[in-house]
Amino acid sequence: MGFAQKLITWQRRHGRHGLPWQGTRDPYRIWLSEVMLQQTQVAAVIPYYERFLVRFPDVHSLARASEDDVLRLWSGLGYYARGRNLRKAAMEISARGFPRAAQAIAELPGIGRSTAGAIAAFAFGKRAAILDGNVKRVIARCFAVEGEKRLWALAERLLPTRSIETYTQALMDLGATVCTRKNPVCAACPVAELCMAKKKSTQHAFPAPRPRKALPLKRATWWVLVKDGKVLMDKRPGAGLWGGLLTFPEAAQASWKIQSRKQLPVIEHGFTHFRLRATPVLCEVRGVSLRQGQQWLAIEAASHSATPTPVKKLLRQLAGR
Repeated sequence: MGFAQKLITWQRRHGRHGLPWQGTRDPYRIWLSEVMLQQTQVAAVIPYYERFLVRFPDVHSLARASEDDVLRLWSGLGYYARGRNLRKAAMEISARGFPRAAQAIAELPGIGRSTAGAIAAFAFGKRAAILDGNVKRVIARCFAVEGEKRLWALAERLLPTRSIETYTQALMDLGATVCTRKNPVCAACPVAELCMAKKKSTQHAFPAPRPRKALPLKRATWWVLVKDGKVLMDKRPGAGLWGGLLTFPEAAQASWKIQSRKQLPVIEHGFTHFRLRATPVLCEVRGVSLRQGQQWLAIEAASHSATPTPVKKLLRQLAGR
């Protein structure tokens, strides 16, 4: 029994079968789950996925939504460009229909080659390869192969002629639950007898670890301006860090009439390429000249708006005072 068939047999007996996006051919639901699962754990995605479907049950309702509505539901899930691109892609799909070929799916905003392959396989039964982080690890270890180009070529060669959906899910499940980055459970692996890394006890060498660089530290001051139970929020530009989300102003303005100020505990938040150290300054104000993108919101309402996680946490602390 070859690599693909071993995985298919294993998945049917031991794989994950109760996830909310399984058991459907609806490309909208599959696409939504695959985008949410990019760089995000299944357990974190499930509640967002379920809430999203209640608010936007199909691609047309998502296409009609405002960016603020989408980002409000996405708030806390991270990597917010995914939410913005999801809405852009929905508008294209609503107008022209959902493409069926992986190459065409990959041309939609926010969808790369691997995500497109997963959608094509699960929604349309297409023989399309995937190569997310978990799958890279499985293939790299089993065949002792390194390099993106070689891994993609091998992923394409390994595709079975039948049961592509089960095979694709098996790759995902194996990487997530058995062939894990640390402490792989080789005794439970269906392809252990084929695995070159296991034979040589070099599992942790594949894929080769990237050299770790010290993340640069960026500092910011968050001006938390409050007045009559409301807080001043600043909408970020559409592109860049936290694009389209509401945050606190980071630059003081001469027009602010501050009555009192108090420095709150420093907040640290990690990103892929840097760490943020924000110093919140809570200010009671009498008056503020609003700039473009700024608005007053009730503190409780602001805590439920489209805000990044550290901002939301601080707003909830303020609302609880």
